[in-house]
Amino acid sequence: MTYEHERRVAELAVQRATLLTKKVFHEKAKGELAKDDKSPVTKGDFGAQALIIQAIVSNFPNDQIVAEEESTELRQDAALRREIWNLVKDIKLEDEASDKLIGGPLPNEEAMLDIIDRGKSPGGPTGRVWALDPIDGTKGFLRGGQYAVCLALIEDGDVKVGVIGCPNLPVDDSVPLTADIGSQQTDDKGKGVLFSSVKGEGSVSRPLTPGELAPSKPIAMRPVTNISEAVFCEGVEAAHSNQSDNAAVAQRLGITSPSVRLDSQAKYCSIARGAGDIYLRLPVRRDYQEKIWDHAAGDLIVREAGGQVTDIYGKRLDFSKGRTLAENSGVVAAPAELQDQVIDAVQTVLKLK
Repeated sequence: MTYEHERRVAELAVQRATLLTKKVFHEKAKGELAKDDKSPVTKGDFGAQALIIQAIVSNFPNDQIVAEEESTELRQDAALRREIWNLVKDIKLEDEASDKLIGGPLPNEEAMLDIIDRGKSPGGPTGRVWALDPIDGTKGFLRGGQYAVCLALIEDGDVKVGVIGCPNLPVDDSVPLTADIGSQQTDDKGKGVLFSSVKGEGSVSRPLTPGELAPSKPIAMRPVTNISEAVFCEGVEAAHSNQSDNAAVAQRLGITSPSVRLDSQAKYCSIARGAGDIYLRLPVRRDYQEKIWDHAAGDLIVREAGGQVTDIYGKRLDFSKGRTLAENSGVVAAPAELQDQVIDAVQTVLKLK
C-alpha cells in the first residue's frame, strides 16, 4: 500500500496550520493558558489542532486521532474561544484546490470545538491512528524560538507517514544551526521548512509556502567518520532532558563541539538533513512516559534519512501502547552506523551496564 494521498493531505494540513501559528507567533498576546500539568498552551495550539483535524476527518473519517489538546478550557472562556475562532475562520491556503482537498473552512465556532475534541483517541496496537502535536515546543514558541507542527500516521503500531513543519528553521541547509536562527526577525524571509517521509521512501524537505506545495528535495543524515566530530542537538528546557548526563555522554564520546539547543521536533529534522548528528532526550524522572505525538513524525523522518532512533536500552520506540511510549525510556537518535557507540556511552553514563 502506498501512502501518497495521506502524505499530501498531511503536508497541506500542516502547511495550512503554520499560517495560523506564524500569525500568532508575531502577536504579543498569544492567549496563553496553563494546563493541569503546568505546561503552557496558546491559541495557536488550539487553532492549529482544529485546522489539522478538519483535514484528517475530511479525508479519512474512520481514522483515529491522538492529539495533545482538548476544548474544555475554551468552552469555559467565551472571549478566548471567540478570539481563536476569528483566527481559524480566516486561515486558508492561497491555492483553492489544495485548500479544498483538506476540507476547506470550518462552518462555525461550535464545529471548531467539536473538531478539536476528535483528538481524544486512546491509540493502541491496531488500526490507523494519527498522532498530532499542533505546536511542539510551546515554550520556544512563546519565547520567540524554534517550534514545530507535527503529524504522523501510525498503522497497527508502525509509523507510516511523518510530516513536520518548522516555520523558524532556515530554508538553506547550509546556514549554521543555532537555537534562535532567524526566529527573532519580524518577517519570515528565508525561513520555514516542511519535512516529510513515507516508510520505505526516504525523507524530503521543501520550503513552507502559503499555497500549494513547493518542490521537494531528498534529505539525509550527514556522514560522520569520526564520532568525536559529531554535533549534539538537545532540548532547551532542562525539564525535558538531563543535560548534565548529555554532557557526560558527549565527553565520553570525545565530542567537543558545543551542543545546539532547540525546542521541539526541529531537532529530529535538523539531524535528518545533516545540520547536527545526535539527539539525546535522556530521562529526567524514572516514571516519566514520553507522548507519542512528541516523537512519531520525527522518528520516521530520521530513520528514513539514514538514522536510527531507539530508547536508552537500544529498543525501537513502540507507538502501539496508547498515547505514550509506555515501554520505552528516553530517546537516542543518531546516524545508523554510530548508534551502537552512542547507546554504549549513554548506558555507561547512566550506569545501566
